[in-house]
Amino acid sequence: MKNRVITISREFGSGGRTIGKAVATELGIPCYDNDILQEIAAESGFDKDYIKEAGEYAPSGFLSAAFHSHNGYTSNSDYLWKLQYQLITEIAKKESCVIVGRCADYILQDQADCLKVFIHADLQFRSQRILNVYGETDESPQQRIKEKDKRRAAYHRFYTDMKWGHAQNYDITLNSGTLGIDKCVEIIKMLY
Repeated sequence: MKNRVITISREFGSGGRTIGKAVATELGIPCYDNDILQEIAAESGFDKDYIKEAGEYAPSGFLSAAFHSHNGYTSNSDYLWKLQYQLITEIAKKESCVIVGRCADYILQDQADCLKVFIHADLQFRSQRILNVYGETDESPQQRIKEKDKRRAAYHRFYTDMKWGHAQNYDITLNSGTLGIDKCVEIIKMLY
């Protein structure tokens, strides 16, 4: 029998990570997020911050590939993608869990009993949440959202050939700004 896995994809500032962790806690299953980065860092020898950054950038062409190859892969990003793919697949084989981000929805689509969730919210909700959670920076919350979402979408499209956030690619999309974080957790738990 396949393990039941919940994948959470999310817009920046929508609370997807918070929702994923709360769902996992309430269901008594592990939640994987930054742990995946740590495991990839240990396996690859790259710094965790580099992996986190590379995990949201699609490789950018010939020069990137020419100057940044590792272990026969055309780019560091491709090498890290392969490690991420293997690790997420191993986690899903081992246990039921929640996995936040990292294209897990795509990676596990045919390998696990997978509930694919996308969390989104309007710009005002996400801007306020970013200020509350991460604090202020020189860059406006709206600019941070725009840049982060653009990078996530490009990375997702590059490695999956699917449109990130497109409702047809998920089992359910939830608006955390309208429903609230707690209601999103409740709905996902009910679907588990």
